[in-house]
Amino acid sequence: MYVIIYDFGTSSVKTCLFQIDSQIDLIARTSAGYGLYVSDNGGAEQDTEEWWSAICSTTRELLNKADIKPDEVEGMAFCSQMQGAVFVDRNGNALRRPMNYLDQKGYKEYRECMGSGIIKVSGCSLYKLLRNLRVNYAGSTSAKDPVWKYKWVENNEPEVYKKIYKWLDIGDYLVSRCTGRIVRTADTAFATFLYDTRKGREGWNKGLLKMYKVNPDHLPDIIDCTEQAGTLTAKAAQELGLAEGIRVFGGGGDTSFVNIGAGCTRPGDTHIYVGTSGWVSTFMDRQAVDINAMITGVLSAKHGYFNYYAELETAGKCYEWALKHLALDELGVYPDNKTVTDYSETDYTSLFNYLSEEIEKAPPGANGVIFTPWLHGNRCPFEDSNAGGMFFNIRIENDKRDMLRAVLEGICYHMRWLLECQEKKVKTSDTVRFVGGGALAEVTCQMLADITGKTVETVNNTREVGAMGTALVVAAGIRGEDALELSRRLVKANHVYNPIPGNRAVYERNYKVFRNLYKSNVVNFKRINN
Repeated sequence: MYVIIYDFGTSSVKTCLFQIDSQIDLIARTSAGYGLYVSDNGGAEQDTEEWWSAICSTTRELLNKADIKPDEVEGMAFCSQMQGAVFVDRNGNALRRPMNYLDQKGYKEYRECMGSGIIKVSGCSLYKLLRNLRVNYAGSTSAKDPVWKYKWVENNEPEVYKKIYKWLDIGDYLVSRCTGRIVRTADTAFATFLYDTRKGREGWNKGLLKMYKVNPDHLPDIIDCTEQAGTLTAKAAQELGLAEGIRVFGGGGDTSFVNIGAGCTRPGDTHIYVGTSGWVSTFMDRQAVDINAMITGVLSAKHGYFNYYAELETAGKCYEWALKHLALDELGVYPDNKTVTDYSETDYTSLFNYLSEEIEKAPPGANGVIFTPWLHGNRCPFEDSNAGGMFFNIRIENDKRDMLRAVLEGICYHMRWLLECQEKKVKTSDTVRFVGGGALAEVTCQMLADITGKTVETVNNTREVGAMGTALVVAAGIRGEDALELSRRLVKANHVYNPIPGNRAVYERNYKVFRNLYKSNVVNFKRINN
């Protein structure tokens, strides 16, 4: 069985062809980028035609690379970035450039709604938070949440707002473009925090819609992530180079499928993901919430299950920044006479491999240099759009290898912080699966084990782990099997990393300093970045 999965990230799409029989194999992979348009008012927008062009070009390239015929593909789905906002007309056409999850133009709308009231928790109205928590164990505590994108358009672009037929997330828009059916998957509906997760009441909650003043007519029907949304239309098939009638499944957000691709499908299983963004997630058969630390149980791809999810918005993005601005000049990594601006996300694998050897020359603790990975503010365990990245304690004897190692250690320190926050409410597993592009290098895997004190396992095709989980869901849907059981059967660990006791002391010292850096600089961040 062949299935195509579009792993739709912040800056590029990875289009993957999987063959699934007694095992799951990645047959071929292609990639193409698209823009992220950041504006001074907090905007972070993208372009639907750039998305579609990337999807079409990578699909045709994929079929050529794999040497298979279009009619051999049995199913397809999208595993997409979440908490975006795409506003469409009745024909599914986007009315304006979509806002992605980083967009925080709606800060004024957020403060006016959630900042009112006498009693507040985390700067938000206790009354409104309690109403949300009762319905779905979550609440809108960030200006980046989708409802404030919706309200911003209502307040600032009334002509666009009047034309809205439905409000979609990014993956939902792409499903609509492929099938002609305008729906939302349950996980992206939940990500608006307007969805009721209580058993027997699942769906849009009328009370929350009224509280946030959201027009219910703008909200589409909801399907499960594992459900077939439709089939590929003739128009979409022609543009993609595929066969009309291929089964298109609901798919959903990347957080919904990574645990399945990681093989973390038993309640209590924990995985850590480091891609452009990063997170710690524990698979659960119940919901939990820690409103102070901004952690909640988001819907899993499998109905009735949840991922207790704590996010770092710029994880691998920090290392990408370091590659561009620290490594490419001093270390002379200029293959094929390229310059810094010639590099795309897909080039970073070879650079990462080279730099891993350089990073290992710096000792654990990076000779006292500490980095904070908050290059676009932070959400968890503290919400502060003013927070920024910093290198702390650079001295005359330090070099760029120390700084590069500090970037990786800073990401791992933050992941430990998220783990510790999770453990206040749930039990994380003693062994965690480490997945995403960040798990490609042994030095990072060992670093994560040493800093967290956990045994760390990795899996095959770690960069495509979200796509792999989505492929397993599609295959299970076509076969009529249980996706969680299929994952347990086919996804196995390929390497194990145990903590090295001799590295514990220096990491414990640096971690304590890392934890104090935000508290010590919160006022300074506000003065500079407010």
